[in-house]
Parts: sequence; C-alpha cells; structure tokens
Amino acid sequence: MVTSTSRWYALAALALSTLAVGLDTTVLSVALPTLARDLSASTGDLQWFTTAYLLVLAAALLPAGLLGDRAGRKRMLIGALVLFGAASVACAYAQNSGQLIAARAVLGLGAAVIMPLSGAVLTTLFDRESRPRAMSIWVTASALGIPLGPLLGGWLLDNFWWGSVFLINVPVVVVGVVALALWMPESRGEGGRLDGLGLALSAAGLVAVTYGVISVGDRGWSDGRSLGTIGAGVVLLASFALWQRRASKPLVDLGLFRSRAFTGGGLLATIASFAMLGLLFTLPQFFAAVGGHDAFGSGLRLLPVIGGLIIGARAADKLRSRLSARTVIAVGLVLISAASLLGARTEVSTGYGTIAVWITLAGLGLGLTMPPSLDAALGALSPERSGVGNAVLQAMRQVGGAIGVAVLGTVVSAGYRSGVPASVRDGIATAVRLGDPGLLARAQRAFTHGMDMSLLVAGAVAAAGVVLALVVMPSRTAVPPAEVSEKALAESAL
Repeated sequence: MVTSTSRWYALAALALSTLAVGLDTTVLSVALPTLARDLSASTGDLQWFTTAYLLVLAAALLPAGLLGDRAGRKRMLIGALVLFGAASVACAYAQNSGQLIAARAVLGLGAAVIMPLSGAVLTTLFDRESRPRAMSIWVTASALGIPLGPLLGGWLLDNFWWGSVFLINVPVVVVGVVALALWMPESRGEGGRLDGLGLALSAAGLVAVTYGVISVGDRGWSDGRSLGTIGAGVVLLASFALWQRRASKPLVDLGLFRSRAFTGGGLLATIASFAMLGLLFTLPQFFAAVGGHDAFGSGLRLLPVIGGLIIGARAADKLRSRLSARTVIAVGLVLISAASLLGARTEVSTGYGTIAVWITLAGLGLGLTMPPSLDAALGALSPERSGVGNAVLQAMRQVGGAIGVAVLGTVVSAGYRSGVPASVRDGIATAVRLGDPGLLARAQRAFTHGMDMSLLVAGAVAAAGVVLALVVMPSRTAVPPAEVSEKALAESAL
C-alpha cells in the first residue's frame, strides 16, 4: 500500500532523477575547453560529445514511453537510473574522445527513459487535485538543472578534474534508485504487440530533424545538407503519422491531438522551451565574452532565473485554483516575451542589476508557463497511455529546444559576423586571443547586438504563444474522456 506521504517521497526521487538529466544537458558546455585540452579533442569531437547524447535521446523517447507502458514504469525507471549512473562513471573516466562519445550516447539512452516515464508516473501517483502541485515540483526540478549546470560545472572544474562534472550524477542516481524501490508503486499501460514500423519511423524522423537542426546551428540556414536532413526528417514523421492512422495497434493514438488541452499544452510547453533554451544558450556566452567572467561566475549570474522559476512555479500552483490554466499560461508567456524584449535593449555597458531584473522575469514566466502546460496535456491522458503520451510531449519539447538553440544561435552568429572584420568572424575568442583592445571592443559590441536580435526573435515567439494559448487552450480543463473516473484514477496509485 502506498500512502499519501510516500507518494511525495516518490515524487522527490522522480524530481532528483529529472534534475540529474537537466544538469547533464548544460554542465558539459563549461567543460568543453578542458576536454579539448585534456583529451586532445578536435572541434568535431566536441560537437559529437553533445550530438551523440541528443540523437540517442531523440531516437529513444517514444520507444521508451511505450516500453514503460508495457513492461512496467517502475522497473524501467530503476533500470534507466542505473544505466544513467553507470554511463556517468564511464564518461568521467573516459581515456579518449571515442570512449566519451560512446558513454554520452548511453547516457542519452538512460535520459530517454527517465524523462517520459517520470512524468507519466505522476498521472498514476496523484489525482487531479494534487497533480498540479506535483507537476510544478517535477517541472521545476527539471528546469533547475539548466541554469545550475554551468554554476556547478564551473565550480567543479575550478577545484577538481573534468570527470567530476559527470560524477555529480552518481549520488543523485543512488538516492533515486533507493527511493523509487521503496515508495513508487508499479504501474503499466496497455499490452499488445509492438508497432515496429511506427518505432522505426518515429526514431528515424526525430533523429533526422534533431541532427539537421544541430547542423543548422553550426553551418547556418543556407547549408543544403542540413536543410535536406530536416526535410527528410519531416517526411519520415509525416509517414509515421500516416501509418499511425492505419496501424491496428498504433504507437501513438492520434486521437490525443483532438484534445485541445493535450495539443495546446504540448505546443505551449514547446514554445516556452524554444524561448528559454535559446536565452540560456546566449547568456553564458555574453557573461564570458563581454563581462569577462569565468564559468562559475557566469553560472552564478544565472541564479535570478532560478529564483524567478521557483516563485513562478509556486504561484502557478496557487493561481490555477482561481484562474484557468489558459490564463496562467498566457500571463507566463507575456512575462517571457516582455523579459526578452527588455533584454533586447542590452548594451556592452549595461550593468548586471538591469540584466538581473529581466532574467528574473523570464524565470518567473517559465515557472508560470511550463507546469500548467504540461499538466493540462497530461490531464488529457489516461493512466494506461501516459507513458507514450508523455514521451510525445518530451519529444516535442526536445525538438523545440533544439530548434530554439539553432534558430537563435544562428541569429546571434549573423548579428556578430555582420559587425566584425573577417579576421575574427569565427568567434569572439579570436578577438580575445589577438590582444587588440579596439578589435575586442568591436567584437563585444557585435556579439551584444547579435544577442539582442536573438532576444527579439524569442520575444516574438513567446508573444505568438500568448495568442495561441488564448485561442487553442480550453477555458477550463475538462476531465479527459479516457479517464474512467476520479475514483479509478486515485485507486490506480494504491
């Protein structure tokens, strides 16, 4: 018997698990210069340290959600945590670039199971009254890893060897495994045979789109190979959708997208991921390239994002009892848009106090947007389909975040290159290395201009999300048809 108290212990374990995944998403960025030196890694190797993780994550999200529904979510989650911990140790003690790339790929496989299933379990552990609070805690833990990664990574690199940035996952994994074993009940979804063709099409499509978007971030939107890869991925995903309409046992029930809550919640969470990941991609570079701060100092300056995020998530939990999810989400996106537009006025001479104000607003907006968006989408799922349904949501967020980094990164790059001579167009680090104060000042102004342009784009996307929230989201979240009753949902956690 799982008591009401033990459910929250299980949630704490799930939150720790997603925190570890969130940390791993950004902690590597501050370690890349050290890895280039200690492992003699080429530029291509450095790209694959990140790409290997993201591609496996994209490929395995839907299969992981389905297998969790079929084989048992508790069993799959514990196994994934053990795999994630073992891969973290392998990353820490890699002797060359090839070993680290392979270990990062395995790490992505573990994350692909953890992310959809940890969210799916919330639909069986918590009823409709307590789930919004649980969702706020889970989403906050996941999002906290993004700004905390550079902070912890920078401190570890200043005090220990580079492998320590991966070993921080190990104690989190140990605590998570023990807590899940003690307090989380087993749950399963629908049985039946696997949709092999659907798995292949979805995995290939997500990999192609993700890889193409990553390539665009490196080569620009004029690169034909990158655009061709994205196009092939879109075709594969369209073929996947067509097959799902014909398959007798489809991997994804496309009827889910007839739910305004599921479709709207997924799209709005994706828009929030687009805007925030793009913002968090440029800010650490601004702090380092323009402010001259080290990795730890850059991470420290992202703390207002965390403060705003925590306050926003707590406020969203309380406001949803008085206002509709649609209203709360729209207000959150308004704040993200306003913060981005304020940030677009940043200059080289802008003080940190001004920056802290608008990044706090951005964190507050994310906290108001993400938990109710995902809760509305998950609320449209039956417990039996929550694994694969949440996997669809996570796939949307991952691709949206990757597109955000690629699009906004390309805008930053274009703005920077338009303002500097050819000798430093490959990056502001070159201007630092040349030691010419005039050239460095010009490069810093150009980078700041590029960042401002990217924030304008992020603000426009968030503003479009406000309109989408008001149009697509239902005024009140209805009980999903797939749920038999509140009593059945509550009893499924016992």
